[in-house]
Amino acid sequence: MQCFDRDQGLCNVKPRAGRNILSMEITTSKQIDRSKEPLKQSFRRLALTTLCEHPQRRTGLTTYFHGLVTAALKLYPNVHWLVFAGKDDDWTDVDERVKIIRRFPANDQLLARLWADHMQVSAVAKQEKADALLTIGFVPLRKLLPTVMSLFSLQHADPSNRIGGGRQLYREMMTRAGIRRADLLITNSENAAAQIRSLYPGLDTRLVVSHEGLQRDQFQPRREPDEKNALKERFGFEPDYFLWVSNFYPYKQVELLLEGYAGLDKSFRANHPLVMVGGGWGGDSSAQTLARSLGIEGDVRFPGWVEDRWLAPLYRNAIAFCLATREETFGRIVTEAMACGTPCILNNIPIMREVTAGHALIIDFRDREKVTAALKQIATDRDLHQQLRVGGLNRAADFSFEKMARERVDAVLELLPTRKR
Repeated sequence: MQCFDRDQGLCNVKPRAGRNILSMEITTSKQIDRSKEPLKQSFRRLALTTLCEHPQRRTGLTTYFHGLVTAALKLYPNVHWLVFAGKDDDWTDVDERVKIIRRFPANDQLLARLWADHMQVSAVAKQEKADALLTIGFVPLRKLLPTVMSLFSLQHADPSNRIGGGRQLYREMMTRAGIRRADLLITNSENAAAQIRSLYPGLDTRLVVSHEGLQRDQFQPRREPDEKNALKERFGFEPDYFLWVSNFYPYKQVELLLEGYAGLDKSFRANHPLVMVGGGWGGDSSAQTLARSLGIEGDVRFPGWVEDRWLAPLYRNAIAFCLATREETFGRIVTEAMACGTPCILNNIPIMREVTAGHALIIDFRDREKVTAALKQIATDRDLHQQLRVGGLNRAADFSFEKMARERVDAVLELLPTRKR
């Protein structure tokens, strides 16, 4: 399995990523009581389309899809799932209550996938007696079932994000139409909800805010035996590096981190290289070009996409996790880093404050000197490093897939008795 662009859920939004948040109550048009047991409904079947994922460019949505279904199966014995997946998507180890339909292409065949999602999936889901359809970022043009649209990306709202003219136009059209036609909207942070309400007013009675989940069995601070040697053999570097895990889209602002890192002394960089996991879609080549122009190419490593099993070890052995992004709806990678006990240096945007609840070094990455100073401080100030480590671990404990599934599936089940097909 490939490393996912985990901080986008929908590919970057804000609202991957990833699963931290303020210790605030979930807000919905109907407040969800988190203290109660999952709703015990009569037999229900929920359809979920995962076709939007590209089999060679998987994002945090893949983690989300599997985490949601797996947790919901444990919490809701009477809820069955109908999952629309591409032929190469890994849905082999599933419960008998899950039916996988591989009739339609995934996002590696974009036009065919769009046709399937908009014109065919809803019809097949209805034939299979699904009670509702769960989608990411759209409501099918041919809507035949109650539809729950998750909105995890608002990149299209800012042209400076440069996601491409066609993609921007499609997302804007689908978001605007989906907000009008969806039976329920779900987003993953209070910050994203505020943006949605500002951009598309009049939807308060249909918007649920639910933070992302976290794979606690994978992302935890305990190192495996001989983990350091395994990392060195696989990647060729020692612990105490600065770590980046993400794609290299323009809004990620990788150049700001590279420029700040270049301000460190050469000897300091030699002891603390910058490891940039991920990339792709052309951005990694421009990052490598910038590293050469800054004279730091020998201190910056670009391993590219890595297998998912290496992510937690990479987090655990980093001296700090760094993210310069200017646009996220959540940032799952931040919660993963904190859950591994890795202090975070993050850009000063509202979502980073919400996700970390202040348990991170939050700076303005546009100020190159502040970036350089923050990198040096977190590597040399043991007290600060330990404070952020402990605070991050405590904050990460607020997130789980079980909690996320309970919030979201409860909202869907509460919707169904009031809707007719």
